[in-house]
Amino acid sequence: MSKAFVKESADTDDDDLGPLAAPLPAGTKNYMTTQGYQRLRQELAHLMNEERPAVVQVVHWAASNGDRSENGDYLYGKKRLREIDRRIRFLTKRLEAAEVVDPAQQPNRDQIFFGATVVYCDKAGNEHTVTIVGVDEAEPLQGRISWISPVARALTKAREGDTVVLRTPAGIDELDILEVRYPQG
Repeated sequence: MSKAFVKESADTDDDDLGPLAAPLPAGTKNYMTTQGYQRLRQELAHLMNEERPAVVQVVHWAASNGDRSENGDYLYGKKRLREIDRRIRFLTKRLEAAEVVDPAQQPNRDQIFFGATVVYCDKAGNEHTVTIVGVDEAEPLQGRISWISPVARALTKAREGDTVVLRTPAGIDELDILEVRYPQG
């Protein structure tokens, strides 16, 4: 059967997530830093106010050229519109569910919670610096780890000088916490 006659599902959650979206554990809140929330809002505004209208204009122009079945601008434009709309739905859902937390307002600054920057040392003697952020803000290669990651869960509620146990597929590792800091408020 031709793909033209198959109804595409536009309301599935799998469609909205996209390839890089990390799922939230059931029943948890979507914690996010103020900067992360602003970054997602800016992306949403850019898609809605700049990118989508530009693509709509190209599709409109391409559609006016006649035969749409072999019109590359039209076909690519429609595909890009679906991608943009999917990302807009995803961002809208994430922002609606977001619980913004300002790490600078953390009262217990000696203990590790969301938004803390932690310097720790593993059993091998390697020193690591990580900042615990929201799922949508995580960039592990830049030292920004999600609050639901195994390392962040192991570190949470510990204090400077504590040793915590991290269970990994490779075995058990002990992490010595060297420093805990929060942004200044």
